[in-house]
Amino acid sequence: MAVFAAGMIKENAELKGKRFLCRTAASFVSTRIGIIPKAPILPKDLGINKEKNGGLIVVGSYVPKTTKQVEELRQQCGQIFRSIEVSVDKLAMRSVEEREEEISRTAAIADCFLRARKDTLILTSRELITGKTPSESLEINFKVSSALVEIVRQITIKPRYILAKGGITSSDLATKALEAKCAKIVGQALAGVPLWQLSPESRHPGVPYIVFPGNVGDSKALAEVVKSWAHPLRLSSTKELLSNAEKGGYAVGAFNVYNLEGAEAVVAAAEEEQSPAILQIHPGALKQGGIPLVACCVSAAEQASVPITVHFDHGTSKQDLVEALELGFDSVMVDGSHLSFKDNVSYTKFISFLAHSKDMLVEAELGRLSGTEDDLTVEDYEARLTDVNQAQQFIDETGIDALAVCVGNVHGKYPASGPNLRLDLLKDLRALCLKKGVFLVLHGASGLSKELIKGCIERGVRKFNVNTEVRKAYMDSLNNPSKDLVYVMASAKEAMKAVVAGKMHLFGSAGKA
Repeated sequence: MAVFAAGMIKENAELKGKRFLCRTAASFVSTRIGIIPKAPILPKDLGINKEKNGGLIVVGSYVPKTTKQVEELRQQCGQIFRSIEVSVDKLAMRSVEEREEEISRTAAIADCFLRARKDTLILTSRELITGKTPSESLEINFKVSSALVEIVRQITIKPRYILAKGGITSSDLATKALEAKCAKIVGQALAGVPLWQLSPESRHPGVPYIVFPGNVGDSKALAEVVKSWAHPLRLSSTKELLSNAEKGGYAVGAFNVYNLEGAEAVVAAAEEEQSPAILQIHPGALKQGGIPLVACCVSAAEQASVPITVHFDHGTSKQDLVEALELGFDSVMVDGSHLSFKDNVSYTKFISFLAHSKDMLVEAELGRLSGTEDDLTVEDYEARLTDVNQAQQFIDETGIDALAVCVGNVHGKYPASGPNLRLDLLKDLRALCLKKGVFLVLHGASGLSKELIKGCIERGVRKFNVNTEVRKAYMDSLNNPSKDLVYVMASAKEAMKAVVAGKMHLFGSAGKA
C-alpha cells in the first residue's frame, strides 16, 4: 500500500490531471495522506470503562476467516462472555412462527446477559446453508441478515459497546437496527477495524460501534479486540487502591462483611459516593460463611462500577492464609502479632513469598491492639505499641506492602475516656513507611472522631479498618423487624450503607473512584 501510494505521488499523476476513484480499505487512505499510526482506541479513552452493561458482539459473516476468528475467540475468551447461537435453519428454512420464536428467544436471552453485565456474542450457526439456485441462496442470506436486524431491534438493554462482524451485518445493524443516520469516526479498535460513535438520533446515542469486516485481521484479531473491550475481572487491585490514595492524600475504608447484605451495602455506598472500597472478611466470618461468602464478595467486586477489592483480614493461622491465597482474595493480612518478634517475622515472610507469587498485596501487624473483634479478645496488658526500630527490621526482612500499626487504637469500642492515639509515634512510622514504600494501615477506625481521622490521614494512614459501627447498624436494624424477611434484609442493608457512606466522606475517598 505504501509503495502504491508513493508511486502515485512520485509520478505526480494527480498533478498531471489524472483522477482516480479508489475503492479501498482504511489503510490506503491513511497511507496516501500520511496519517501517523495511533494506538487502538480503548474503552477508557471514551470514558465508558465504568459503564455497567455488557457489550454486544454480533457475527453474521460466513467467510472462513471469520469462522476461525470465532473459534479463537471462544478458546481465548470463553470465560468472559456469554454466547448465543442462532439457528440459520429456523431463520431461513422453517415456518414464520419458528423464525419469530428464534428471534424473540435470542433477544430475550441477550437482554438478560447484557443486564447481568456480561459481554454477549450472538452468532449465526456456522453450517452454511445454500439454496438450489443463486436467487434462493440470496433469499436465505436476506432472511438471516434481516433476522439479525430484528434481534438487535428487540434487545432493550443499551450495550456498553457494539461489535458487528461482517460488512453487510455491520451496515444493516447500524442503519436498520440502530437507526443511525450518521456516526462520528473515532479511530480504530484494531488496524483496519474502524470505531464509530453512534449519532444522537440513533437508538443508542454515543455508544461505541466497532465495524469489523469479515476478511480483516488474523485468526486472533477478534479475540484481541473483545479482550481489550471486555469488562476486566477486577477494576483494580488493593495495591492500586492504596497507591491512588497515597497520591491523592486520602484513605480507603476496609469494611468487614459477614453476609450478602453487608457486601451489597458496601458496594452500593461505594457506587453512590463514587468511592473505592475494600470488602474485608475476618477468619470468624470465613468460618461461618465459607467459600460462598468469598464468592459473593468476589462477584460483588467484579460487578461493581467502581474499584472494589476483597481482603482477608487477621490471618492468625498459616493454614487459613494458605487456603485464602486460593480463594480469590486480592490481598491478605498476616497477623503474627501474638507471636514473638522473631516468629512474627518468620511467619509473615513465609506468607509474603506465597502471596507475592500471585501478585497479592500483603499487610502485616506489628504491635498488638487490645479489644475484641469477632470473639477474639486481647486484654489491655497484652497490648503493645509499634516500635519504629523493630518496624524497620520487620519491613526489610518480610517484604510486606502494608503495615498495620498500634498507636493506641483498639478493636471494638474505645473506653469511656475516648481514644488516646499517639500521633507523634504515627508520624515517625509514616516517615519510615514512606521511605520503604509501604502503606500505613490503622485498625479500629470505628469511634474515632473527625479530627483524629484527619490527623491520621495527614500522617499517612491510607487504609482504615471499620467493623464495629457497621455491625451495630446491622444489629440495630433488627430490633424493629418488618413482617417479611425481604424487608428485614433491605432495611439492614440501608442501615449499613448509611454508615459506610459516612466513613467514605470522612476518609476523603468519596468522589475518588
